Amino acid sequence: MSQAQPAPPPAWPFWLTLTFVPLVAISVLQGGWWIAFVPVYGWVLTPIADRFFGRNLRNPDPNTPDEQLFWHRLLTWIWFPIQLVLVYWSIWYLTHRADHTTAENIGIMFGIGLTTGMVGIVYAHELMHKSSRFERMLADLLMALVLYSHFRTEHLLVHHPWVGTPRDTVTARYNEGFHRYFPRVLIRGPGSAWRAERARLRRAGLPVWHRRNPFWRYAFLQALFLAISFVIGGWAGIGMFAFQAFIAIWLLELTNYVEHYGLTRKYLGDGKYEPVRPHHSWDSTHLVTNLVLINLQRHADHHVNPMRRFPLLQAYGPGQVPQLPTGYPPMTALAMIPPLWRRRFNPRVRAWRKQFYPEITDWTPYKKWEYPAPKGAG
Repeated sequence: MSQAQPAPPPAWPFWLTLTFVPLVAISVLQGGWWIAFVPVYGWVLTPIADRFFGRNLRNPDPNTPDEQLFWHRLLTWIWFPIQLVLVYWSIWYLTHRADHTTAENIGIMFGIGLTTGMVGIVYAHELMHKSSRFERMLADLLMALVLYSHFRTEHLLVHHPWVGTPRDTVTARYNEGFHRYFPRVLIRGPGSAWRAERARLRRAGLPVWHRRNPFWRYAFLQALFLAISFVIGGWAGIGMFAFQAFIAIWLLELTNYVEHYGLTRKYLGDGKYEPVRPHHSWDSTHLVTNLVLINLQRHADHHVNPMRRFPLLQAYGPGQVPQLPTGYPPMTALAMIPPLWRRRFNPRVRAWRKQFYPEITDWTPYKKWEYPAPKGAG
């Protein structure tokens, strides 16, 4: 008799993400040093907790039916109304009731942007991979709340099929610092997504202006949320809304940068690449940050099984996939300092090449996928 696989992890630890809500509310109401609570919680306290609680290598049964995951799914469903209220209540309070300084308002909206990026976009990412129209609509609403709706198209139609190749905009190239990567993605991403939708519609025999082009929905939802911001807080409200959106986008692309930096798929010739494998993503099994990020850091399994729900994602060992030394928060902070990032990760990428592609002795053909090394960089 075969041994039964472990049941999925309980849902309640993942609800830890909701702790961002009272932290944001306190920062809005109190201002001052309370504003620091959100970034300190996300970037300092959770990594410290990771050090204390360690890694979680437990793998649940990946075939667990959805009926046993109701409370996990409910967490991702309720976040949109929570974020909607949190963002617009904050804008209303800051423009009508609070007497905070401009610097305090900027700090508060920075914390809200961290929340909409660290929680909202991560939940949207989970939802957009599901077949349910309800869940995909929730994903669209969450992405519109950070003015980055095209991300769904770019992520599903470009990133997943072409990760680790030059055709994927958000795969960070070897030697490419984040400050070069970020504007490249902001500029090229929308056009890449538009071309992907145009190609999809063409295959269906439809023109690009057909109502099935989701860009019309993207534009409507983003315009709607900007209009609500104006009604609530005038031009100041629009500025606050746009600023939190920018911070959320910045955090998203920092995460994208870390997830695939320097990892490339083997070129097979004739425009073809090897299939996506687990070793084409950096992985992290740190317990606490995976609870906060609903297992996003089990990224290798996500790319191999993109429809798999977050509590069922599998962990891999260091012999199977490249491992991050910490969870995402410290890694995204390190990525903001490109010389230190390259010093830490370029040797890891070279070791990855030797481990997973020992048959490739000459990486010269792949140099065109890389950025030139700055002076003094390895």
